[in-house]
Amino acid sequence: MNNPKPYLEERQASVRPAFHGRDAGSFSIDIFARYFGRRIGLRVYGCGAVALGMVGLAWGDFALVWQPVPSNVPDRTALAYAVAGVLLIAGLAVQWERTARAGAIALTALYALCVGLLHIPRVVAQPSDLSTWAGVAEQLALVAGGLVAFATAARIDGRTFGRLTRFAHLIFAVCLFSFGLVHFYYIDATASYVPAWLPAGQVFWACATGVAHWAAAVAIITGILASTGARLLTAMFVVFGVLVHAPSIFIVPASHLNWTANAMNLALIGAAWVIADSIEARSPDGG
Repeated sequence: MNNPKPYLEERQASVRPAFHGRDAGSFSIDIFARYFGRRIGLRVYGCGAVALGMVGLAWGDFALVWQPVPSNVPDRTALAYAVAGVLLIAGLAVQWERTARAGAIALTALYALCVGLLHIPRVVAQPSDLSTWAGVAEQLALVAGGLVAFATAARIDGRTFGRLTRFAHLIFAVCLFSFGLVHFYYIDATASYVPAWLPAGQVFWACATGVAHWAAAVAIITGILASTGARLLTAMFVVFGVLVHAPSIFIVPASHLNWTANAMNLALIGAAWVIADSIEARSPDGG
């Protein structure tokens, strides 16, 4: 494995625009690569936060089971608007290089607070309830994505980049094991989300996607086909969005749950995407 280097710096030479001697079309492609190609994972991660923020502002509420704030919290509605605003602003900040570092820090801190203040107490109160552990895992996956987003945007030295992203990869992989376990433990509920028209049946795809989570986790931990595993995982999350979450909006467009689930899935897509990008940055050969 090659020595890790900051992702933004590593890709700089290959995408820097070269104006002289290039036609307009080629120059336009270079501009796109310079401002979008290297940062697309970051942008998707930020867009997930923007989506969560917009849904929060639209409903004046927290993200339901993903942000299980008790109803008796003082000034709960005002707090919900404040959290939604932070998500929106931080997600937008991630879109620009000058503010991406601050945005990533804010999102990582907010998701981490959600784990510590909202989900861990639920696990302590109901340790045998797997759904409480799943709530921790979903938020921790976003924390892992935020750590990688920060490492990517901060242009830190290669050794620090490698250590921080490796730590984030391990957190993310543990979350994937939890996701896979949930698929099998709640197999009937999971299968009910699978479109009935898919060949091989709903239970098959519920099991297959559960195994896919585990396979991606093993790949990320061991480094064997890690980049491929992370990319395929990202693609699977995209498919979840297209086949499961997006249609729910058209079926019940006024549902807070449906919009929140779509936003959360987009955030997880972004987390998986930045994880995959950072794996390639650590090992450009995809190993």
